[in-house]
Amino acid sequence: MGDKHVIMRAAAFDSCRRIALLAAVSFAAGYGMLAAPASSQSLGDRFKSLFGVRPEQPAEAAPPAEGETDLTCPPVSIRAGASTYAVAAPGKQPVGNDLRVQATITRTARDCTKNGDQITARIGIQGRVIAGPAGAPSTVEIPLRVAVVQGGVQEKTIATKVYRTTVSMSEDGNVPFALVAEDLVYPVPLGAAGDSYIFYIGFDPQALKPEPKPKAAKKAESKKAQKPPE
Repeated sequence: MGDKHVIMRAAAFDSCRRIALLAAVSFAAGYGMLAAPASSQSLGDRFKSLFGVRPEQPAEAAPPAEGETDLTCPPVSIRAGASTYAVAAPGKQPVGNDLRVQATITRTARDCTKNGDQITARIGIQGRVIAGPAGAPSTVEIPLRVAVVQGGVQEKTIATKVYRTTVSMSEDGNVPFALVAEDLVYPVPLGAAGDSYIFYIGFDPQALKPEPKPKAAKKAESKKAQKPPE
């Protein structure tokens, strides 16, 4: 009888140990699922690596040299009416069932470096291209314009440049894209004028159109040159 009680107690202990082990495994698995978003959050920070993020400067950093002022890097703004880029089937308008692809801008960043009397700006742009009902082509060329503008009652364009990037579409028709404009150069603004500067970005479909061919020289001049002497 005593041996039977010992066997029953051992079996009960072994059962409890198994239950505890299963609970621990379940907790670890659940914790792993909860911890997954932390790694996915780092994916969103990869865009920062486009600029080569530098470590923070110590609090006792040296003051700027005499005669220099702190460099102001203008904010980035998407130009009104240029936040999306839609492509239609040939001869159609990019609406409804005739839409092939549509691109949008989702995130921006910027970095400025002063070199003498010039400022070199790097503008980072992230976006997404989505296929439309008409079906997307295998590749899509995305035209983007970046400009530094002095704001005010009458805006003044200081510098502007067009950039292009080609996106390869996937089967699911939803593809991200990224572009870094690294060579936008403009003069250092005088005084506090730089406080009103803005980096405007946006899609520029006109940039994909071929440049018009120069008009042919008038034949009259050539005929005049070929006129025989009297």
